Amino acid sequence: MIIVSACLAGIKCRYDGNDNSNEKVIEMIKQGIAIPVCPEQLGGLSTPRVPVEIMDSRVCSKDGRDVTEQFTKGAEETLKIAKMLQCKKAVLKQRSPSCGFGLIYDGTHTGKVIKGNGVTAELLFKNGIKILTEEMI
Repeated sequence: MIIVSACLAGIKCRYDGNDNSNEKVIEMIKQGIAIPVCPEQLGGLSTPRVPVEIMDSRVCSKDGRDVTEQFTKGAEETLKIAKMLQCKKAVLKQRSPSCGFGLIYDGTHTGKVIKGNGVTAELLFKNGIKILTEEMI
């Protein structure tokens, strides 16, 4: 089984209430080899929500609210699911503060991208799960 970002599966769970549908990810779910998760929702955040980015190891919304605790909880819940299903791989949404792998937004809410990993991507990676982004599949 493969963990996939729910937004890539066409689930409207992005911060703005939309999705990032990816036909390859949707096909993986139809084939029964992938399960969609949204770490931000698993952490207790609503949809829609104010956009957030990581800066100085904290996750903060554009309006200044610190949501690091919710992002950490969502990452931990995602890891629990991955372990239950014996997932060895994840396909995650690039640049996301949860799911970004290799590249994330820089925390200034200006669209600038820097090297780094989202909270969930980092936790899954540290636990031996191979991370791919939608741009890699």
